[in-house]
Amino acid sequence: METHEGLAALTRAIRAEEDGKELRKELAKNMREALKPGAAEAKSSIMGMGSSGLRTGPALRSSIARKIRPEVKLGGRWSGARVKAFKTRNVRGFVNAPKRTNRSGGWRHPVFGDREVWVQQSGKVDWFDRAFQGREGVYKQAVEAAMENMARRLADRAG
Repeated sequence: METHEGLAALTRAIRAEEDGKELRKELAKNMREALKPGAAEAKSSIMGMGSSGLRTGPALRSSIARKIRPEVKLGGRWSGARVKAFKTRNVRGFVNAPKRTNRSGGWRHPVFGDREVWVQQSGKVDWFDRAFQGREGVYKQAVEAAMENMARRLADRAG
């Protein structure tokens, strides 16, 4: 059974139940729990990025780490579970910090105190991607197990 098709079928079956809203919440919670170790690994990876110079503003690494969390959506245009690094809106005007620190090209920014001089800075290349390397199957299996448990519960109800 394909995971996405199975998730769509499971979501439809849950909607048909009288207590479907609670069942959906429980399924989403269990799927998020399955991905929490991956999110923790990604947070650990960004916290391992080196820092240079003294800053008085909000800490970049910890701000990025706070924005990493598992996301589950059931229904709509996209259904599934993933670990996502959300944008950092209030961090030194650096909205795309998770994306820019992850890429090999780095990012450009003006030098502190001198808005006319710009520098190229690089982060920890592929910190987000490497956090999951070799363990994708483990997380996928954990999410599928949460789905199977819910499907089994629904089948037991039907008799």
